[in-house]
Amino acid sequence: MTRPTLIGLDADDTLWHNETLFRLTHQRFNELLAAYADAPQVEEHLAAVERRNLKVYGYGAKGFTLSMLETAVELSGGNAPAGVLGEILAAGRELMTHPIDPLPGVRDALEQLAQRAPLLLITKGDLFHQESKLAASGLGDLFAGVEIVSEKTADTYRRAFRRHGTPPEEALMAGNSVRSDILPALEAGAHAALIPYPLVWAHEAAEAPHAHPRFRQFDTLAQLVPWLDSLV
Repeated sequence: MTRPTLIGLDADDTLWHNETLFRLTHQRFNELLAAYADAPQVEEHLAAVERRNLKVYGYGAKGFTLSMLETAVELSGGNAPAGVLGEILAAGRELMTHPIDPLPGVRDALEQLAQRAPLLLITKGDLFHQESKLAASGLGDLFAGVEIVSEKTADTYRRAFRRHGTPPEEALMAGNSVRSDILPALEAGAHAALIPYPLVWAHEAAEAPHAHPRFRQFDTLAQLVPWLDSLV
C-alpha cells in the first residue's frame, strides 16, 4: 500500500464524545416515561420510531428529539403531560448546546496527520449542528475541507474524495463506525481505519472486515501516524 494522499475523518465519537451524551439522554427519557412503560419497552419503541424517521429527519439531535416526542405521545396514548414533553424538549436542547471537547490526544494527532496529507472531515447529521460542533471544537483550522452529508454510502465517499482531487483508491477514511466509516469507504475503493469508541449506537453496529486487505484497526487516532510513516 502506498501512503494516502487524502485522509478522511469522521467527527462524532472519533474527534469528540457523542454517543455518551445520547446514552445519558436515553436514561433521562426512560425516567420521564416510567409511568407508561419500563425502560426496555421505551428503548425498543424509541429505536423503532428512530428507524422509521431516519428517512424523514435524518441523523442528529434534532431528529432524535422529534423521535422522543413521538415515542412519548404513542406510549402514553396521547396523554403525556405538557411538563413531560417540555422536559423532552429541554433534553434535546441540551444535546444541541452541550460543550464540545476533543477526545484526549486528538488535536496533536490531527496536527501530525495534517503534515502527512490534507485532512477532509466527512460527517453525517444536521448541517447547523455539525458546523456548530466543529467550530466549538477548535479543530476546524486543521481541515482542508468539510463534507456534511445525510448518509455515508460508497457513492458519498467517491464524490467527496473526487471533489477534493483524490481518486478513492488514494484516500483513507478513519472513524469509529464500521457501518458508516469503514464498509462504504472500502466499497468505494478507499482504505479504511477503524478507531473504536466504547459505545456504539445499535444502528451503526456491524462486524469489522478484518480480512479485508485495505482495512486496519487502531486503538487511537495517534496510532495512524507511525503506520502512515511506514508506508512508501
